[in-house]
Amino acid sequence: MPMIEAAPGVSIQYETFGDQADPAVLLVMGFSAQMIAWHEDFCRALAERGRYVIRYDNRDCGLSTKFDEHPVDTGRLISAVSSGDIPSALAMVPYTLTDMADDGLGLLTALGIERAHVVGSSMGGMIAQTMAVNQPARVLTLTSMMSSTGEPDHGRSSAEAQAVLSSPKPPDREGYVAAAERELTWASKRYGNPARLRELAAESYDRAYYPAGAGRQLGAMILAGSRSDALRKLRVPTLVIHGLDDTLVDPSGGRRTADLIPGAELLLLPDMGHDRPRELWPEIIDALDAHTH
Repeated sequence: MPMIEAAPGVSIQYETFGDQADPAVLLVMGFSAQMIAWHEDFCRALAERGRYVIRYDNRDCGLSTKFDEHPVDTGRLISAVSSGDIPSALAMVPYTLTDMADDGLGLLTALGIERAHVVGSSMGGMIAQTMAVNQPARVLTLTSMMSSTGEPDHGRSSAEAQAVLSSPKPPDREGYVAAAERELTWASKRYGNPARLRELAAESYDRAYYPAGAGRQLGAMILAGSRSDALRKLRVPTLVIHGLDDTLVDPSGGRRTADLIPGAELLLLPDMGHDRPRELWPEIIDALDAHTH
């Protein structure tokens, strides 16, 4: 897979599918997840609809640039945020969500793509929203999937989902793969599949096991604050997709996003959690195809 410099000192690992003459669709992944969480078959199916599909590793994840020189104590970070000591929290984190958004746009620039359809999942949805807010001329359409607006009263995690998210995963391969089954907590109730979760965990571990980046990504995400005012002014055609089984980002996050963005379309999927079950790919891809047409 190729690597390209998207920002000064930041190299991004990416992969493309389809004909580069077709409209570009940039897929932005979520918190601590590698680009392979956008399954290759999903990317190819979207490319077969006449799209040039680009997936990539966010900074501090996968095979993209790591910020090892800026270690973050996640416990101290959360404590500072919880106590309202935002200056101390900001001082711990070496980059912002805007920097992460600029990485994606920088990747497009390096590939010679002026404008693209941007699809973001979870934290990737927050990054995609930030791209559209900061540089709307470069975003043909926005799709915000299983994400939220940065407002604390919307898109909250259930206590159980929060406990799973905050629990450290075992450092050994066998333990790490087994621990992936915890994610059934927020997966589709109908289609949640432990074998698929273990398969992705094994592939991710073998490709680039790197837990140190999670604290920095988390800091960038939670310190971004609310995008509500900016989203109210957004004039980019927007599709919001959210699963009604999602307990990691409550569906209120998707509803709020669609309520704020003028003219946004909201697609609520009854059998989707904080995942994209293969069984729902046809419906998701049909929606993306129609939205990015």
